[in-house]
Amino acid sequence: MRLGLAGTGRIGVSHAEILRQIDGVDSVVVADVDAERARATAAKLGVDFAESIDALFASDVDGMVVTAATDAHPALIMRSVDAGIPVFCEKPVATDITGTLAVIDHIKGSEVPVQIGFQRRFDAGYTAARAAVAAGELGWIHTLRATTLDPAPPPAEYVPHSGGLFRDCGVHDFDIIRWVSGHEVVDVYALGANRGEQFFVDAGDVDTAAATLTLDDGTFALVSLTRYNAAGYDVRLEVLGSKADVVVGLDGRVPLRSVEPGVPPLPGPAYPGFMERFRPAYVSELETFVSVVAGKVESPCGVTDALEAFYIAEACEISRREGRSVSVAEVRR
Repeated sequence: MRLGLAGTGRIGVSHAEILRQIDGVDSVVVADVDAERARATAAKLGVDFAESIDALFASDVDGMVVTAATDAHPALIMRSVDAGIPVFCEKPVATDITGTLAVIDHIKGSEVPVQIGFQRRFDAGYTAARAAVAAGELGWIHTLRATTLDPAPPPAEYVPHSGGLFRDCGVHDFDIIRWVSGHEVVDVYALGANRGEQFFVDAGDVDTAAATLTLDDGTFALVSLTRYNAAGYDVRLEVLGSKADVVVGLDGRVPLRSVEPGVPPLPGPAYPGFMERFRPAYVSELETFVSVVAGKVESPCGVTDALEAFYIAEACEISRREGRSVSVAEVRR
């Protein structure tokens, strides 16, 4: 199997490194709008190089992995589908709901598989939590508590094009809440604050946020997000039921220090970032895509899944800006 990869930034390099080690992948060819960056990546990893995105599509690839800038995602997904090439694309599908719907409309009726990169669905902890909920081990779920706490802000130039904290960061929590619970979010109330760098304010964004989500069965989900958690990368999900509770992310490297007498510190060290925390999940996710390309399994996370998470993020952003509860039906199109 020969796989193409479009976009050789940090996540692209990591994905190319993983792909070349997966059984059944004979070769990987990379390209980027910055041809010299792609050339350097190819030389470093010992993979093939294409001079341009056009050349990449002409390289007789069996599947395409898209890790390019977000604004390039729609065109690359549609071009892959039009060419009959199964495609994996990092989230989001597009920068907004309109762009996401345009992709869905374009590929409607096609049998070419599309997989969107929500890697938490491939993490062992989240998978176990979902299985416990599905098996009824926890009883009925009354509360989910999700956190995504970044150790440090992204570069200032990234923020204006990120879509904001809810769309860029919280969208992972929104997707995993849907996936683990098996229920849809119907209503949100969100808050945001800025106590850090001015560039968040300048971009109309926030550096810290909280949201209360109401699911269609009456369950509450509480989401906490921040760009400032210098203790380390902290991503957890607590699923609290009438019979039992489980937690994802309490693995000895969570950057929390108990102040209760006699409680020893966690062994640590804390994860420095999302790529280290979710490395095994990224491997599993890409192994699954290889199976999708081979026709062995169906895509486990499609474009409509990404749209549903985006709807929740959009509702949260409106709620934050307007200071009111927002129904997800209000943003649905």
